[in-house]
Amino acid sequence: ILLNDDYTTMEFVVEVLMRFFGKTTEAAHALMLKIHFEGEAVCGVYSHDVAQTKVSQVIDFSRKNEQPLMCILREIEDT
Repeated sequence: ILLNDDYTTMEFVVEVLMRFFGKTTEAAHALMLKIHFEGEAVCGVYSHDVAQTKVSQVIDFSRKNEQPLMCILREIEDT
């Protein structure tokens, strides 16, 4: 899940969605707007290990680019 903040640029969020979550340009723009207006959005559903790796990659990439973008892992409850 990517979380909205007041500092990370929309262009950077689109880049992250394409680079780490394999989104097309169009899908990345739509998801970025969802994050912007709703505060967060699910970027994908993965096994726990893969999801944790993606969270770490996004946070590391964001900090290296001086962006405060946050990515979190939320487990899906079995029904």
